Amino acid sequence: MTDSRRPRIDLEKSLAELEDIVEQLEAADLPLEKSLKQFERGVRLSRDCQAALQDAEQRVQLLMGNELRDLDPETLAGREPEAEPDEDQDD
Repeated sequence: MTDSRRPRIDLEKSLAELEDIVEQLEAADLPLEKSLKQFERGVRLSRDCQAALQDAEQRVQLLMGNELRDLDPETLAGREPEAEPDEDQDD
């Protein structure tokens, strides 16, 4: 379940800020101290976004009940599941 102590984040804003931080760090024109602060902020944002995505996944699973458990992850990703080789088949 979701942790009520963890504040909800605006995922889209956080991802946009994270992209900005990555661009700043890739430009390599920041002083070291500012680069470290931006990196730390990026790590926090990344963790917050991951937690928000996990919370959303749990909510979807709760709403869908057991229906999602029966689906193959490849099917959920829009790919055809790979056929499993038949171990009993003699060649």
